[in-house]
Amino acid sequence: MHSIDAAGIGHPPAGPNARIVSLVPSITELLFALGLGDRVVGRTGFCVHPREAVRAVPKVGGTKAVKIDALRALAPTHVIVNIDENEKPTIDALAQFVPHVVVTHPLTPHDNLSLYALIGTIFNCEEAAAKLSNALSSRLDALAHEPWPKQHVLYVIWRDPWMTIARDTYISAMLRLVNWQTWPDVTGGFTGASRYPIFDFDAPELASVERILLASEPYRFTAKDRDALTADRRLAGKTVQLVDGEMVSWYGSRAIDGIDYLRRLAATSPRISI
Repeated sequence: MHSIDAAGIGHPPAGPNARIVSLVPSITELLFALGLGDRVVGRTGFCVHPREAVRAVPKVGGTKAVKIDALRALAPTHVIVNIDENEKPTIDALAQFVPHVVVTHPLTPHDNLSLYALIGTIFNCEEAAAKLSNALSSRLDALAHEPWPKQHVLYVIWRDPWMTIARDTYISAMLRLVNWQTWPDVTGGFTGASRYPIFDFDAPELASVERILLASEPYRFTAKDRDALTADRRLAGKTVQLVDGEMVSWYGSRAIDGIDYLRRLAATSPRISI
């Protein structure tokens, strides 16, 4: 029986001697959470969790700057990639010599359930995958039964230029779990810069935004950035706060803790006075 990945490719069950290279930080963490750490032979420099365990795993460049020769030298049987994080020419090049390139593309927190099942089935760790699925499902069900007040939020990922997220990103779907609706109301399709639109704080439409979230990645916003925006008269009356980008944007096993983090964030609803 083959497991079908996000590209529609079927993958047979792997044997105990599988050699896995992960080019996706959140999935590297997932592999270790599923007990597959001894089979992970390569990772990107952005794969930093679990911190102690990944130090022993060789790096093969970045998510978008993969060192193909270094990866080839590791003789992987499986390379795990993501449509958003890795570039198609790289994925195509890997397919020329890697027996199994497993493509992932979770777009909502619920997609983690199929992601767990995919990895669990390919690498014969269904029981561990089922435990993660149960933990995630219980949290999703709990959030769905709570009356979260609707808020319009701006999730900021970059500055110079200022950039945010489209509605069809994983991050936006995570925030909707607590009824936080991201601005602007646009979709970006599966790839391209339109998934992460540039915006201006002078935009009249920004008046509807009640909360501004400054992420810790990919740009690491700091208290200095928060304080500067808090003092900006254009943003008077809006909540401005720093958020842990890993907790909001990482899928895989971290999504479970991410939902707990989001629940606390929404429940406390801090407001910074101006």
